Amino acid sequence: MFPGRLSPLKPTTDNLKLPASAGPATVLAPMQDVTGLGFMTTIGECGAPTWFVTEFFRVHETSRPEPHILESIVKNTTGRPVWAQLIGEDIPHMRRTVAELLKHREVAGIDLNMGCPAPKVYRKNVGGGLLRDLPHVDALLGALREACPPGRFTVKMRIGFEDTRDFPAFLALMDKHGVDLLTVHGRTVKGLYRSAVDYDAITLAAASVKCPVIANGDVTSATKAAWVLEHTGAAGVMIGRHAIRNPWIFRQIDERFSGRPVFVPTLGDVRGYIDRLRDRVFDKDMTPFRRAARLKKFLNFVGTAVDAEGLFLKEMRLAPDMEALLAVCDRHLVEGGNAAKPFADEPFAGVVARPNCETEQTCEL
Repeated sequence: MFPGRLSPLKPTTDNLKLPASAGPATVLAPMQDVTGLGFMTTIGECGAPTWFVTEFFRVHETSRPEPHILESIVKNTTGRPVWAQLIGEDIPHMRRTVAELLKHREVAGIDLNMGCPAPKVYRKNVGGGLLRDLPHVDALLGALREACPPGRFTVKMRIGFEDTRDFPAFLALMDKHGVDLLTVHGRTVKGLYRSAVDYDAITLAAASVKCPVIANGDVTSATKAAWVLEHTGAAGVMIGRHAIRNPWIFRQIDERFSGRPVFVPTLGDVRGYIDRLRDRVFDKDMTPFRRAARLKKFLNFVGTAVDAEGLFLKEMRLAPDMEALLAVCDRHLVEGGNAAKPFADEPFAGVVARPNCETEQTCEL
């Protein structure tokens, strides 16, 4: 449907005032109920990306910026810029929310969500639902461009709702309204997370729009990132679920492109990462059972690279409480000499994270 490899523009992120880097830009993808302050802090310690994007601030008539999401910006100690992601379609209230957020000097800029594929979300004509309404997106982009200072308005989108027929028209709107940076997830909204990523669509975007383009979708490792960047001509990559699995992935990409030795984590390093998650990604009032269930949400992805048979995943899911869960982690990651074994660079074939509610209800993992 799309042309093959095109000759891309040479986009630059200079106008965004981002940290200098010898390699491509890297971004931690926004993930609901994951990319809070605790997870950003943990990723920062393992090797921070060029910038972060928050969970989405829901915007409607009675909304106010959620305090726990705002905390991930104003209390962030990683030293990296953090962009505030908005999801909504009501133009006056979107403008109001932008003004409220930009009062906080720590907010690097505003990112518009045009890609969330959860039916519960797109049925409200927000997130990926916006891709069914080109005229409204035209008006919304114009309003947000007026509300955001230069260099502080970005968009994340999918390549279409059910198909890609309107993708070029949406790309044209990015130039019309002077969007500062565009992230493209190479799937349609209906493609959820199961369909193949259309990297040629990202190539088209990188060759078409004036602003830098960030490639998103199945960037599983530093090696895969290098392939995606070469294929698409994008200015950088955004990584979500594979950063949950491998929090060192941004460090590894930076090392690969700067010519330094690439860090190879061990299973012992993974065990230390799990302890950081255990200490940081919970609400204070969670019951012990809820805490164990929440940690399993993260281990669901980590476990895809622990062993080729998926035994860690099976035992982890059956653990009844936190004590038993951590015992499973010790058994597979530390005991019997396992601590010194290298952590797999890619998920093992056939070992997959359990399907989650994101495909039916929300954008949570």
